[in-house]
Amino acid sequence: MSTDAAHTNAKRLPERTIERLSEYRRMLLECLKQGRTHIYSHELASMHGITAVQVRRDLMLIGFSSDTKKGYDVEVLIDFIGTIIDSPDGLNVGIIGMGNLAQAVTHYFNGKRSKLRITAAFDVDPHKVGKTVAGVPCYHMDTFVETALQHDIRAIILTSPSSVAAEMVEPITRAGVRGVLNFTSTPLNFPDDIYVEDYDIITLLEKVAYFSKDNNLVPTAADE
Repeated sequence: MSTDAAHTNAKRLPERTIERLSEYRRMLLECLKQGRTHIYSHELASMHGITAVQVRRDLMLIGFSSDTKKGYDVEVLIDFIGTIIDSPDGLNVGIIGMGNLAQAVTHYFNGKRSKLRITAAFDVDPHKVGKTVAGVPCYHMDTFVETALQHDIRAIILTSPSSVAAEMVEPITRAGVRGVLNFTSTPLNFPDDIYVEDYDIITLLEKVAYFSKDNNLVPTAADE
């Protein structure tokens, strides 16, 4: 098995590859809980609705291979994927806008990954500031830059109202944040060195609704 993870980390992997690696690890963790020690590429592929060729291509891209006829070692592959997509010392995440969605995300996510943790939340509502949700303290947005730097927050989940989302760009940039998961419906203009992933629930639901209509066929991988 090749373990050239350091070299792989030095190059930028395609976004869809990173997404699939995360999905592989999530499923592998479930397999480990069920007592499975090895898995074949075609089994992992069937769990994600893709081809075994795609799985092998993704793993070859990160420098992972296995000579065993029993398939991939589940625990070893979990650890290897971790060396690729996790930060060695872990990464702290903050949430801006502590409404129902943010609270649900915090309750769901914290504890799921040892190297990725939500450490601070921010809001302007006096009824939320000073409270704790799933062990995460909520600070006033006025203290964002100072608190984000103090907690070494490198990524932000943005769930503030769309009407004020654009106002968050400046403080997020000043705090040295490197990545933003944007749950608002507002496109935001961040500097090029900040990675932004837009997650518009309305758009995604409308997409689902479109392909749910009787006269629209479900798209295949070739359509993407």
